[in-house]
Amino acid sequence: MRFILFSLTLISLLFGNVSCRREQLQSHPRAVPVREDGGLELKLMSFNIRYESPDDVGERSWPARITGIVKMLRQQQPDIFGVQEARHGQAADLWASLPDYEFYGIGREDGKRAGEYAGIFYQKDRFELDPNEAGTFWLSDTPEVAGSKTWGNEFTRVVTWMRLLDRATGRGFYVFNTHWDHRNQPSREQAARLVAQRIDDRKMKHEPVVLMGDFNSTETNPGLLYLTGKGATLAGSKQVWENGLIDTFQLLNSSESNRRTLHFWKGNRDGRLKVDHILVSKNASILEASIVSKDRPLVSDHFPVASWVIFP
Repeated sequence: MRFILFSLTLISLLFGNVSCRREQLQSHPRAVPVREDGGLELKLMSFNIRYESPDDVGERSWPARITGIVKMLRQQQPDIFGVQEARHGQAADLWASLPDYEFYGIGREDGKRAGEYAGIFYQKDRFELDPNEAGTFWLSDTPEVAGSKTWGNEFTRVVTWMRLLDRATGRGFYVFNTHWDHRNQPSREQAARLVAQRIDDRKMKHEPVVLMGDFNSTETNPGLLYLTGKGATLAGSKQVWENGLIDTFQLLNSSESNRRTLHFWKGNRDGRLKVDHILVSKNASILEASIVSKDRPLVSDHFPVASWVIFP
């Protein structure tokens, strides 16, 4: 059961510029429902939004798609969602269009604005960012060096991560969002090991973890098998991650044969090309896990994936 906490008051400003108003509103979050049982309930989404390209015209252009994307997000109302392939202007458009959300992320090419973002949006009234436990690392042998790539992948690949504090329960948890390489399998396998290591190295080891993204891998890829604790041959040897995560969709939909998320603008789910995933800590209860595939016109060449989980 939830009870509404009215101890926080929303102050409306009648003057000042937009940035000042936003800053003031962020410093005075609205009241949020408090869970009596202390369960951490999260509605999650991962979405490759398709980078803005001059080759995408008509309904595939970003100005045509942004309206549908915002409409879909408002209907789904995720507490937290990760985006992949977002360029700076696209991230800014989404942030401006979704005033209930805060955004965290940087460009993968220079650690500032250049290149694609693997950014994270979160409900700013419900969650508070821990500034000491957040950042971006590059999927390479030099993960702290912006723009680095040393594993044979043509494009730079990153992970954005953060620790959030939930005002509804007072609990903390971690979110990791990534976009793996689409061609280089050794890069994906190295990425799996580095991501697992960073999850193991988090400061609050007892707190739950969400890992989401476009992995450019299906469930049977060694990188995903490793992250889900099933064990895989990586770099020529069998390895098992003892803290493997739950694949939320696979847990509830193991018999689903049509699970394609990368549809290349065809708009159908036929086949098993599911490369977008949401993974969570083992103790989570998975209430729902789905592929969001009904929006027309198409809002991306990927379908978003969504999960509803509770960490007891």
